Amino acid sequence: MFGDLMGMMGKLQETQAKIEETKKRLDTILIDDKSNDDLLHVTLTANRTIRSISISDELMEDKEQLEDYLVMVLNRAIEKATTIHEAELAAAAKDGMPNIPGLDLFK
Repeated sequence: MFGDLMGMMGKLQETQAKIEETKKRLDTILIDDKSNDDLLHVTLTANRTIRSISISDELMEDKEQLEDYLVMVLNRAIEKATTIHEAELAAAAKDGMPNIPGLDLFK
């Protein structure tokens, strides 16, 4: 019984290490998005850290439009990054979770 418990604890520690590795790798995955008219470009990591924002001179002349574009494009890019982030972390956690009878966390 205690051997099984110790085995599970070891497996959980391995899973935690895998999750940390995955988080580091997510920093290297870049998500690019842009406005439909190509006036605004954003790049962020799958950990949702903004890496760059590029704004055309034309868009800089209209503050209200720039604000709207920033909200729209950043939200869309963050949504894409979140989808990748959650899928990658779920996969890392699922691979490392011990098989506990009656407890299927990933249905």
